[in-house]
Amino acid sequence: MGFGSYDESEQENQSGDADYDEDDAVNVHEHDHEGEVSVEGADEADELVDRLQDMK
Repeated sequence: MGFGSYDESEQENQSGDADYDEDDAVNVHEHDHEGEVSVEGADEADELVDRLQDMK
């Protein structure tokens, strides 16, 4: 088997009729969350940036 070759038997087994149960499928939205994110100390960081600007 050379570089880039494939096993033809694998290709024969792949037909358009997939035999699967939708209940077994992965639900990509199962753990979706809505809400807000806040960062503690963000006000302090802004104050530090202001102080740094003053020093410059």
